[in-house]
Amino acid sequence: MDSEGNRREEGVRPEAGQDRTTGRPAGDEGRGLADGPTSGVRRAGSVTSRQDTGGGRLTRDEMRRAAKEGLIEREEELKGDGLYGSSTSDPIMPVALAELVGTFILVFGGTAVAVGAILSRPTAGAAYDSLAIALAFGLALAAVVAAIGHVSGAHVNPAVTLGMASTGKFPWKSVPIYLGAQLVGAVLGALGTWLAFGGPGRIEAKLAATYPAQGVGDLQAFLLEILITFILVFVVISVATDDRAPAPIAPVAVGFALAVGVFIAGPVTGGAVNPVRALGPMLVAGDLTSAWLYILGPIIGGVLAALLYDRTMAQS
Repeated sequence: MDSEGNRREEGVRPEAGQDRTTGRPAGDEGRGLADGPTSGVRRAGSVTSRQDTGGGRLTRDEMRRAAKEGLIEREEELKGDGLYGSSTSDPIMPVALAELVGTFILVFGGTAVAVGAILSRPTAGAAYDSLAIALAFGLALAAVVAAIGHVSGAHVNPAVTLGMASTGKFPWKSVPIYLGAQLVGAVLGALGTWLAFGGPGRIEAKLAATYPAQGVGDLQAFLLEILITFILVFVVISVATDDRAPAPIAPVAVGFALAVGVFIAGPVTGGAVNPVRALGPMLVAGDLTSAWLYILGPIIGGVLAALLYDRTMAQS
């Protein structure tokens, strides 16, 4: 009996290194608890919780991404195909009215300052070397772009309209309406300057109409008008048609481009940079001397600038 009991005790005796109560390796109590069924559920739950949280974060990120993409698509739908986000398919009457008013503001704002500068001199004469005149035209254009850019594209210049049309970014069928509205606006602007300064403004200052300076030939003036209009239209096309350009700078950039052109060419040609800006005061003053160069020069410069940017630098 004793020997059988000893054998039974030996049969259940834990092996060396095992715990007498659990039969697990000694020192594995912590691991045993950690590996138990309850703790296993906790660990799995803990992992699941992390996975759920991570999945939630991914879902929120995806939702934000989808919302952002939706906003971008919505902006693209609302954004027009014209300058400054305008649409070339909008009803033509409000657009034409915007061009008329915008051109009026540009011509009246600039020529009124110019006439005031001319009449303030002891003897009437060219005052286009004045920084005030260049800034007046530039600031007027910047204000017009900010005010009606989203409505009509704020062309307010046949050189811009024809440049856009030559690159296929503006419908040719709308060109005559734009040009007509711009010319009417320019004439009204010149009439406003006449109203402001009376007879002396029209007779002595010729309503700040542009003519080549004394000693400057028509060919020289013609080439200079091409150059300065090239600068203006190049800036307009680059900041108003290319999505890579920051939109908020457009009015400032375009206004400064015009101011630079007037400042450069003012003492030589008067710095029209715009056929209707030249024609409006000329028609009201009754003097169309050298009108051809102020029509053709800016148009050629504008078309060349638009084609150059469109063919070489525009976003494909």
